[in-house]
Amino acid sequence: MIEVNNLTKVYKLSKNEMAKRKTKKNIKCAASGITFTAKPGEIYGLLGPNGAGKTTTLRCIATLLTPTEGEVKVCGHDTVKEGEAVREDICFLTNEIKLDPFFSPRYLFDFFGHLHGLSEEAIEARRKELFGYFGIDAFEDKKIEELSTGMKQKAAIAVSLVQDPKVVIFDEPTSGLDVITAKSVTDFLAKLKKDGKTIIVSTHIMSEAEKLCDKIGVIIDGKLVTEGTISDIVGKCGTNDLEDAFFVLYRDNHKEEE
Repeated sequence: MIEVNNLTKVYKLSKNEMAKRKTKKNIKCAASGITFTAKPGEIYGLLGPNGAGKTTTLRCIATLLTPTEGEVKVCGHDTVKEGEAVREDICFLTNEIKLDPFFSPRYLFDFFGHLHGLSEEAIEARRKELFGYFGIDAFEDKKIEELSTGMKQKAAIAVSLVQDPKVVIFDEPTSGLDVITAKSVTDFLAKLKKDGKTIIVSTHIMSEAEKLCDKIGVIIDGKLVTEGTISDIVGKCGTNDLEDAFFVLYRDNHKEEE
């Protein structure tokens, strides 16, 4: 389970960053008072435009960032006070985290398996399962740099799941992928849900959110402006679908930077 309570993350901006953002403010509130819960056997989606605060929220959950205020717990462990215990229970994948191009999927899978303290037998069984599902077997000894974009993403997903984590955190899991590869990723997320994993994904693709997510939190300008099932959100906004509901929420909640 993931419990986020009043999560706030504030950054101080340099003069160059202020100029780049065209703002007179020297601070940036990337996340402000965000509160939600993601449960086992559920896919929780964070929906919002680029720069809304989705990645910041996920990085705080994954212990990569320390909240300025608020509290985050994963499987009952505080992400700040018990970071090591949290990292044992999670996998975190984002397009910004790349596998080393000079190593093979097999080498990297085994390497991270050993880091997690898995036995050789457990690593081999897990590798056969994941590489078989994603069709990595024929490419497992090639260098990462020799693989296609889709195969690189599949290898990264397999490596991130080596220890069979309780919580899966994916930031834009299908961004830049072809339709076939994207479907294999979303189908696997559905499988993880059936296995009782707690899954949280960020996306700005409405159709993906509608297909995957049991609940959705909409983040705009660092604030969680609404959450619930798709039917809940569509009903609140008085629209026919999630895309129209999102634009209503964006119109009513987005403020231009000063």
